[in-house]
This record gives sequence, C-alpha cells and structure tokens, in this order.
Amino acid sequence: MPLASPQGEHTVATPHLDDFYRANRGGGLFSEAVSQRLGAVFALAGARAGLAPTVLTVANLALGLAASTTVIATAGATADGSAPAWLIGLVALVGWQLAYALDCADGQLARVTGQASPAGARVDVLCDVAAQIALVTALSAVALAQRPATPIWLIAAFAGTWMVNLVTSVMQAGPNAASMLKSTSVPVRLVKLVRDYGAVVFIAGVVLAAVPAAAFWLIAAFTLVNGGFLAASIAFSARAALH
Repeated sequence: MPLASPQGEHTVATPHLDDFYRANRGGGLFSEAVSQRLGAVFALAGARAGLAPTVLTVANLALGLAASTTVIATAGATADGSAPAWLIGLVALVGWQLAYALDCADGQLARVTGQASPAGARVDVLCDVAAQIALVTALSAVALAQRPATPIWLIAAFAGTWMVNLVTSVMQAGPNAASMLKSTSVPVRLVKLVRDYGAVVFIAGVVLAAVPAAAFWLIAAFTLVNGGFLAASIAFSARAALH
C-alpha cells in the first residue's frame, strides 16, 4: 500500500533503502558516502516503525548532547590521565557520527513519506543549533583542560565562526541560494571537505581519541577555516549585490 502525505497525496509505494538515499540533500563527499547512507538506513527503519521525522530529529539532539556532555564531564579527567582519552574520544566519535546520520535521516524520511512541513524544518534547525553548541562546548572544554593557557578570545572566535556553516546551509535552502564554487570536480569536492560536517566531526572525534592534546590546534584550525569562509562569503555576496 502506498504511503500517503498528510494532505492525502501518495508518495513512494513501499519505499526501499535506495529511495531514501536518493532523497538526500548532499553535504559533501564524506556525508554522501557515509552519513547520508547510514541516514537512509535509519530513515527506512523509521518508516517501517511508523515514526514521524521529528522523532529522528529529537533522537539526533539527544544522542549529540549525550556524546558532548560525556566529553565535557571528563575533560579534566582525560587531561590528568585518570580517564582513558581513547575511550572518551571513541564515545564522541561514534555518538557524533550517529547523531549526524539521524540528522540526515529525518529529512530523507520526511521527503520520501510526504511528511515534510515548515514546523518540522524549524525543529530540525533548532535541534541542529543546540547540538552544535554542545559540540563546540565539548571541544573548547578539552582544549582548555589540555592547555589551560588557551586564550579566551580564541574560544569565543571558535564558537562564533563555527556557526557559519550552519547559517550558510540554511541560506542555501532558500530561493536566493548561490555557491562560490559551483564545480563538482573531485579536487573541488576534496577542498570542500573542510566544510563537510560529517568529515569535520569525524576528524574531531579522531583527535580527541588519539591526540587530545592537539585540541587547541584543532579549534585554531577550525577558526581559521570557518573565519576565512565567512570573509570570502561576505565578499562574494557583496560583489553579487553590487552588480
């Protein structure tokens, strides 16, 4: 029996895994290859269980908060060696990846089953903001625990510029979306990995698990990359507005 939207319109009849994956919105090489594919598995499971997309959205938030809270609560212990950094880092790595896969899944489930709605989209964005605030706090806590002399201005700049990706992603969904680099060539897509959320949180988890002392350099690098992208985006948009 075909699934129906809340308005009674029929959507994909008995959807399969590929139907959900084809409904993904991209996100970069890593996200397409890993996060969106795992998201399709979650979306299929959600469809078979009769779940609303918002259930997956809230699950994404809960899992992301749990992983980040674990990192924050143990930052001091991992710094003085009383807690295994590799284990905490592994928890963060797996938790953040699964949370992001659920974030991919809610949109896939909504589109394939005809359950997309403005309210659901708002919940999705708000949960993303909350989850990313927690993640930024976790990385900052580790950097400060590992290197107490970390400048507060760097933490503030890191937190502020981190949200650039989320803001630009939301802007890309509108009718006035534009891209500075429209090429889909492999070299360009490799460069864009620095803005691929799936790849970014994977790197963050690996650093916390393998070399937590490098957390300072990690947040410094993210600040430079995201700050540079913000500056480039302002220049690109201003140039387009003046022509």
